[in-house]
Amino acid sequence: MTTPVPSAPSTPSPAASAAPTARLLIVDDEEGIRSMLTMALEFLGYRVTSAATGRQALQAVTRYDPDLILLDVNLPDLSGFDVCRNLRDRGNAVPVLFLTGLGGVDDRVRGLDMGGDDFVTKPFELKEIAARVRALLRRAGGGHSAPDGNRNRLRAGAVQLDAEAHQVWADGRPVDLTTTEFALLRYLMENPGRVLSRRQIQERVWNHRDEGSGVVDTYIYYLRRKLGEPGQSLIRTVRGVGYQLCAN
Repeated sequence: MTTPVPSAPSTPSPAASAAPTARLLIVDDEEGIRSMLTMALEFLGYRVTSAATGRQALQAVTRYDPDLILLDVNLPDLSGFDVCRNLRDRGNAVPVLFLTGLGGVDDRVRGLDMGGDDFVTKPFELKEIAARVRALLRRAGGGHSAPDGNRNRLRAGAVQLDAEAHQVWADGRPVDLTTTEFALLRYLMENPGRVLSRRQIQERVWNHRDEGSGVVDTYIYYLRRKLGEPGQSLIRTVRGVGYQLCAN
């Protein structure tokens, strides 16, 4: 089955780039998609390498140490989900942006369960790819302005977050979060008691709005599960609106 080719957008403008120097790994078995993404992202200033299979991707991660992976789900050997799970099992937390022709919620949930950070559904626009790459790199590198003073260390109930060290503890035990889970928890903890809508969370954490996708609810579920008992009482669902972090 042939993967749909992304729709052709207007050429990205170099003015939109802040001269990024991040290393990107593109993994897709279709040469046309790899070439198009490579050309567009290099035009924006990124350093790009690519792979056509899951095994090549794992080798490239070892050699290249990318800052972000754009990873096709349907690969000829290992699936993108398997590649991501392999990396997470190794302790590699590199952000993963899945490229997929699968748009169902179950597929998104599976990808998140494997440790993925975001999804783009094919066919896609290059400007959307560029925006999501920027958002993931900001989250991975603390791209928004670092909070000063005590805001580097946040606490709510039994949960503590160190923004500078990128670490989280619940009831004194360390909690291993993905880049996106960490950004979501940080946003909630920076706004204790405030009811945050799903739209607000998407725009802040994902830098885009995709209403109806259920991605926020899915990430809240995984965040609560990883935090354990503290997460169940800490993050309150406000029905029909969004979520609220209850500090007390």
